[in-house]
This record gives sequence, structure tokens and C-alpha cells, in this order.
Amino acid sequence: MTTTHLTNAQLRGLRSRLNVDKAAAEQRLASSQHYGLGDSLRDESGDLSAYDNHPADAATETYERGKDIALHEQEELHLNRIEAALAAMDDGSYGACRVCGEPIPLARLQAIPDTLYCVAHSPRQDVSDRRPAEESFLQPPFGRTSLDDHEDGYNGFDGEDAWQIVESWGTSNTPAMAEGRDITSYDQMAIESDESDGYVEPFESFVATDITGNRRFIVRNEAYNHYLDNEEGEPLLDGEQQRE
Repeated sequence: MTTTHLTNAQLRGLRSRLNVDKAAAEQRLASSQHYGLGDSLRDESGDLSAYDNHPADAATETYERGKDIALHEQEELHLNRIEAALAAMDDGSYGACRVCGEPIPLARLQAIPDTLYCVAHSPRQDVSDRRPAEESFLQPPFGRTSLDDHEDGYNGFDGEDAWQIVESWGTSNTPAMAEGRDITSYDQMAIESDESDGYVEPFESFVATDITGNRRFIVRNEAYNHYLDNEEGEPLLDGEQQRE
């Protein structure tokens, strides 16, 4: 039996706190029917499947069920800690750290009466860095289907290209929410918005020929103006000058 540094009055006060917390935890578990975990996700409409015409509703139910499980586990953990603290009071070890044996300050016990550890040896002081297994497939974005950086030099249509097409129809983001600081329009917000689409060299987007390949001409588009503004090449002639 361990001798505690706490007085009998302090122990009685802490035991009273623990008993109140224990009753409250048990009442929450009972009144919420273990946070609804005993209820089925299936509604009472008589349908054979839990899925209906609104898949988003099923997603919401799944999210809420996951939250119920977390709340239930947290409540049970709290209850177990309370019962362990009461048992320590009964055997006289309450108030001493289970790791180093040093007395736990009264201020800490009053703040967390169910603790059995000092601050230095509290098992819950380190934040877990564990991440869901699914994230290994999501980092980097399009990690499984983005083939631009593959060693074989694949430059065909891949997952990133598919997203760019979808993204071109608009997202909920605004220029103010973009990662880049020089974004001035929605057209610049897409992933690699300045990437060449359908050609490799810039001039390929404005140099054209007819079906025979004999007549060549210049399409004075935005890419052509950008080509000249950046002085990427000599000004290209068109019209009468080109035919000369």
C-alpha cells in the first residue's frame, strides 16, 4: 500500500468528483443508446436496400455513424479512466505517477481527477502522426494515374488530363483561394493552366496549312501574340508578305 501525499479531505473531494463524472458518463451512454450504435442504418420504409435515390444521404449517414463510434469510444475510455482512478484510491496508490512514482501535484489532480500520471509521463501528450491508409494513394495528387513523370516518358492522356477537363467547367474556388499569388482570372486557376494542349512547341498552335500542305498561313491567336511578346522567335509573316 502506497502512502499518498494527499489529505483525507482532498481524497474525499476528488473521489466525489470522480463519482459524479462516472455517473454522468454512464447516463450519457445509456440515454443515447450508446450514441445510436444499436440502430440500423436501414430506414423503416421496408426497402430491401439501405441505398435510396439520394446517395449523398447515405454518405451523410456513414459520416454520422463514424462520428458516433468515435464519441462512444471516447466515452468508454473516459469511464475506464475514472474506474481505474477509483480503484487506485481503494488500494492507496492514487496520487502517485504510475511510471516514475513521483507525487502528482494537487492542481493537476483537481483539473484531471482521473489521471494516474504526471505531466512528463502522460501517455496522451504526444499527437499521433498516423494517417488513414487511403492517403497513401492520394499523395501526390493523381499519384496512381498521373503518368507525366514516369521513366518511360509517357505523354498520353492520363488522370491529370481527365481532371483538367472536368475542372475547366468550373469549381467552387475563386482566384482569391488559388495557391499562386499572381492569379488574376479564373482561366489561370486550373492545374497547369498554361500547359500546351494538343501541341508541344508554341508555334505549332498558330502555324497551319491547308489539306494539301502547300498553302501555309498564320493564325493570329493569343498564342501567336504571346509568342511575339516574349520574343521567342522572329516575327512570322503572313498574308501577301508570306506568299512573296
